[in-house]
Amino acid sequence: MLVAIVFIPIGVATLFASRDVVEIVDRYETDCIPASSRSDKVKYIQTEGSKTCSRNLTVPKHMKQPIYVYYQLDNFYQNHRRYVKSRSDKQLKDPKSETVVDDCKPEDKNGAPIVPCGLIAWSLFNDTYTFSRNQSEPLTVNKKGIAWKSDREHKFGKNVFPKNFQNSTLKGGATLNASIPLSEQEDLIVWMRTAALPTFRKLYGKIEVDLQQNDVIHVSLENNYNTYSFNGKKKLVLSTTSWIGGRNDFLGIAYLTVGGLCFFLAMGFTIVYLVKPRQLGDPSYLSWNRNPGGH
Repeated sequence: MLVAIVFIPIGVATLFASRDVVEIVDRYETDCIPASSRSDKVKYIQTEGSKTCSRNLTVPKHMKQPIYVYYQLDNFYQNHRRYVKSRSDKQLKDPKSETVVDDCKPEDKNGAPIVPCGLIAWSLFNDTYTFSRNQSEPLTVNKKGIAWKSDREHKFGKNVFPKNFQNSTLKGGATLNASIPLSEQEDLIVWMRTAALPTFRKLYGKIEVDLQQNDVIHVSLENNYNTYSFNGKKKLVLSTTSWIGGRNDFLGIAYLTVGGLCFFLAMGFTIVYLVKPRQLGDPSYLSWNRNPGGH
């Protein structure tokens, strides 16, 4: 019963906090391909040229800053063993380890060592988003501080710069500014922290103004990233947070389930005790006293 008394209020509070989070999710990978090219999406995405797409999102209720902008990918297995291992942590943090690329094949060298090497960096997400409110007011996306501080300070070197990156004929994703050290390339740092599940969100930036109910957010995006080769999905997510983080009903439901189960078990045992009580510690219930002859 004590577990139920503790867990049920926590579950209710957690569930209400989750429901207070305002979230806008827009799936765009199909809508952002011209109707005439949808029969061969892979060919379209691999063809050079502008792939600008416009989207309009309506704010369902007041969204308090900061508003977190995420991109979500479905059916992308960043947890594949060969993909996860295709990186060089020494190279990422130490300029003297530029040639340590043994684990990065096939993206290890292109005449000279690639920095950063490996499939994870090579496949860096490269869709971009620009926002405005009600077609007139630009909304600035702050991309500073989106990566973990520990990653910026301890895993990516301040004196390590991109070299020979995305110089081959087959480009996997975004390019990097060769004049900016890896410790300041936060899009890369966020991407390099691989996801455990095939559906995941990565932080793109933060909008640091409030959005009002019924505001129309115009999104101009560049649909560059190829998820079509593996039937992946792409979604743009705008979300507020609460004291438990983003929207996550599972935690509240789990607390309520465990608390409710304990409550009904406690009530059941109480009813059984009241209907058919027995003396606690009564030795007559011991097996050898109930069957004196040992039968």
